[in-house]
Amino acid sequence: MSGVYTQLVSKLLFPLQERLKGHNSVTLRQALEKSQWLTATQIQQLQSNKLQTFIQNAYQHVPYYRNLLDSLGIKASDFNSPAQLARLPFLTKAVIRENEDNLKADNAQGLQKFNTGGSSGSPLIFFLNNERVSHDVAEKWRATRWWDVDIGDREIVAWGSPIELTGQDRIKMVRDKVMRTKLIPAFDLGEQQIHDFIQRIRSFKPKMLFGYPSVYDLIARKAQEQGIKLNDLGIKVAFVTSERLYDHQCANIEQVFGCPVANGYGGRDAGFIAHQCPHGGMHISAEDIIVEIIDPVGKPLPAGESGEIVVTHLATSAFPFIRYRTGDIGTLSKDPCLCGRGLPLLEKIDGRSTDFIVAQDGTVMHGLALIYVLREIPGIQEFKITQQDLEHTHVEICLGNAPFTAALHERISQGLKKRLGQSVEISVETVEQITPEKSGKYRYVKSLVEIEQR
Repeated sequence: MSGVYTQLVSKLLFPLQERLKGHNSVTLRQALEKSQWLTATQIQQLQSNKLQTFIQNAYQHVPYYRNLLDSLGIKASDFNSPAQLARLPFLTKAVIRENEDNLKADNAQGLQKFNTGGSSGSPLIFFLNNERVSHDVAEKWRATRWWDVDIGDREIVAWGSPIELTGQDRIKMVRDKVMRTKLIPAFDLGEQQIHDFIQRIRSFKPKMLFGYPSVYDLIARKAQEQGIKLNDLGIKVAFVTSERLYDHQCANIEQVFGCPVANGYGGRDAGFIAHQCPHGGMHISAEDIIVEIIDPVGKPLPAGESGEIVVTHLATSAFPFIRYRTGDIGTLSKDPCLCGRGLPLLEKIDGRSTDFIVAQDGTVMHGLALIYVLREIPGIQEFKITQQDLEHTHVEICLGNAPFTAALHERISQGLKKRLGQSVEISVETVEQITPEKSGKYRYVKSLVEIEQR
């Protein structure tokens, strides 16, 4: 049961804010909470209807897609089901960069420039307007309400966003105070900062944690080391997103904070693709998003088979994302969720293609194969593994007060060589703390090997 202040925010103040911004997120969220209970067949029909309107709009107003469909001899009216999308080429970051202006709808209003964090390469610049933003807000809102958390409930947000004091940021700080949201900037996670964050969480007593799993895992481990309890605060859920969630992180966060962990999957470019419900299902936001899984040559795969995640976002009419290659690896589920929602499920999200590494003999493996080597070595507090090329892998480790010995170097080197190849050079560097990506995210494994080498 929500408190009086939460109801004031969720039913009056937040809707007023959204209306002033030109967002229709309140109406959208209400519609989503009804459509989630449709059958799988009904949701597929809803998708098909939206897709046909979406493609017709793209043909009429977006030069890139008008030229593309004409060159392929395809009519916009042909797209009467998601299966028809396979007739179109993929949208890649390179295509977006080369066709930035031609991807803008000629009737678009209020386009704003956005960019990705660039953690897997150079940032991508793209454009969104109130339509996409409203749908993003509505989808996150729906998902948090699955966990009995509403807008206006106390929330801690760990995010890769530095705090600046421009006029706009001051307005945001006031808004966050009204909405009862506190930010933990993920860029600065030194010992003193982490201790301060722990104290802030204890005094604030949030109902929900939201943000990067690596940050909450780090805070949880530091709280354990310092003997500080965080499982008595009444936290309902830790909603983690924007990074791969590892099993050991999930277990640690749940134990220390005394709450379940809910995974969320998406990005600035592709939108909020899927969210986890209390029954464990990763529900795709299928009212807005069509997900395909493709093999290395671009062929769509059936449910149950792993491949690259490709997204068509039906709420991007101003700057369409149609068959957008995310670079992430995942699997669609064959089964429905026990919660009864008709939304399709992602069975697995294995991470970015750059989270996979390749041995000298050509064997492709998930970064977990290397992560397990370092996790089993006592004394290593934090680490990052970067595959520079097929011949060289660099390792950064934090040891705290433990000494860096020749025996430790040899153990790391031999453990990684068993998986990568005996002639691979393994360099090891000790650092005081692991530096996050420009986005503020942390990555345990990063491969710089080009896709065509894999």
